[in-house]
Amino acid sequence: MYFSNQPKEFRNIILKELGFQPTKKKNYILYENKFHPEYGFYRLYERTGFYDFGVADYTIPQGFEIQFNNSNPILRLGIVYDGITSYQLEKQPVSSFMPSTFLVFEKGICGKQLWKKGQHFYGAEITIYPAFFEELSNRFSNFSIFNYFIENQTYYFLPSDILPIVSRMIHLDQTDSLNALHLEAAVLECMGAIKETETPDGQNGFSRQINYGSVTIGKKKKLNFTEEDFKSIQKAHDILTEQFIHPPTIEALSRQLLINSQKLKAGFSYYYHMTIGEYTASLKMSLAAVLLCTTEKSVAEIAHEVGYDYSASFIKKFQKTYSCTPLKYRMREKKPPYKSQ
Repeated sequence: MYFSNQPKEFRNIILKELGFQPTKKKNYILYENKFHPEYGFYRLYERTGFYDFGVADYTIPQGFEIQFNNSNPILRLGIVYDGITSYQLEKQPVSSFMPSTFLVFEKGICGKQLWKKGQHFYGAEITIYPAFFEELSNRFSNFSIFNYFIENQTYYFLPSDILPIVSRMIHLDQTDSLNALHLEAAVLECMGAIKETETPDGQNGFSRQINYGSVTIGKKKKLNFTEEDFKSIQKAHDILTEQFIHPPTIEALSRQLLINSQKLKAGFSYYYHMTIGEYTASLKMSLAAVLLCTTEKSVAEIAHEVGYDYSASFIKKFQKTYSCTPLKYRMREKKPPYKSQ
């Protein structure tokens, strides 16, 4: 078992287990195992001490475990497309982190995390350190978002505006185009998107994932949510994240999770600031954008891969999301494929 007291130390342990060695590139550091290229890679973009952005696509050669005790506050957010790890926070039961979007404000976090041999991971993560929040506070009249979050609580919802930002960063990385200006702009956009979730009643897109609350339907009907309702809606979110290409119907979800379909629909919109259909569509569009920029597949093939039976329906939705057709998006965003040296 390894022991870690800092986020960077935690990351370095994982890189060590993979046998990854750093190579300095123009805008990032490339980590890879030159003797075992099949293990994959990790690319790190950073403004040292302020924030960093990592893109990981690797396979664990041997299982290992890290016990961590990180006292310094950091904000982590991103998306995991593939990979499952088991973790246990201090005085809590063992949990599993599965593919999803996520955000967590870590402060004084203790626990352990386990990786299994052969497990493949693919995802991207932004980590923001205290120095950057201090800088924002000086630049933008005491800017603060820490009161939005419960410490060490993982939120499995990101504001809808953040998904395209992260997808764009992944595209730029894959075409070897992501630079320091892109990185800073993206981090600031993410902070702005989080601030925009604040509502006049003092709630925000994250507090609503914890405070169960109520929703008024129509003019008079009021739905009150219990802890069990909230857990069911969270589970629905997890299921939809895993099965977004061919998602279950609302009726099937309701039966599976033993929650009224009206409560499921209203609660999902309340907690996640979008409907169930909008959520699965956003994931489909994000995946489609990645495929357009990283493969030579036709629009029809990509439409089918992300769950559309008809290309016309896919093109219409894509154009509504990105304000251009899939082919124009490909021509605008795609550059010659990146090859590691």
